[in-house]
Amino acid sequence: MSISSTISVWMGHFDTLSKGELKQLLPKELANTIKNTRDKAVINKIFQGLDANQDEQVDFQEFISLSAIALKDAHDHTHKE
Repeated sequence: MSISSTISVWMGHFDTLSKGELKQLLPKELANTIKNTRDKAVINKIFQGLDANQDEQVDFQEFISLSAIALKDAHDHTHKE
């Protein structure tokens, strides 16, 4: 995941992502980790899972959980080869 492109997505509120912003981010940064990153149902499921406080925004702390899952998956994948 590219830090610079991730940060550049954080537009409106500098510390939260809307569902639309997350939708822009997933295909760019996690297409190799998450299947169907352009599928609306997949985006909704990921967003709901991340939005722990159900405020319709993913804050930085909530986003970090997605980053941790993606990093663990990448780590596990490298050890399978």
